[in-house]
Amino acid sequence: MNRTVYSIEGKELRSVELDDEVFGLPVHEAAIWYAINNELANKRLGTASTKDRGEIHGSNAKPYKQKGTGRARRGDKKSPVIAGGGTVFGPKPRDFSYTIPKKAKRLALKSILSLKVQSDTLKIVEDFSIVSGKTKDLAGLLAHFGPGERTVIILKDDDPLVKRAGANIPWLSFLSYNRLRAHDLFYGRRVLLLETAAQNLNAFYGSEALRPGSEQGEANI
Repeated sequence: MNRTVYSIEGKELRSVELDDEVFGLPVHEAAIWYAINNELANKRLGTASTKDRGEIHGSNAKPYKQKGTGRARRGDKKSPVIAGGGTVFGPKPRDFSYTIPKKAKRLALKSILSLKVQSDTLKIVEDFSIVSGKTKDLAGLLAHFGPGERTVIILKDDDPLVKRAGANIPWLSFLSYNRLRAHDLFYGRRVLLLETAAQNLNAFYGSEALRPGSEQGEANI
């Protein structure tokens, strides 16, 4: 398919060819759901911790005799049924991370890119860089593409000056073409894809990348 390339002023310049295997697929909602949940699980710290009755500091002595008081039997003051006692089956530090098949992750990312094209929320922009590294210069550029809303810029490489300029814009995030995140990409209301990054995505996620022995096919997602 052909898509229009816009200048940094928001004007139409030319068209670029996008691979239908990357930007024209039917949306696979299940793959997107699994990819997003996988990313959220991998970000969990898993540091929540509670103390059971064996870890509570206190006496092990029986608070009162077993019989004759009319009260419920008590073994010690650290019982979970008493205020200040231990917690039953409380959380302990654990690792929530897990992996999903690479093909499933690739399918999810291609489905999201296809979804953004179908909903017309993805725009291809000519390559640019913020030489000054100033936020106001990047904000002025983004103003040509609509009001401030949750925006994702897909870069052709790791551009520190652009990232520095956007560090103070809370609704803006950056992704590299070979390090896409399903969560950020899916929830971005506007996606700005640099022209070179679009060509790189064609090669990185296209049918050529899946051939055995190809460098793109062996690259990390």
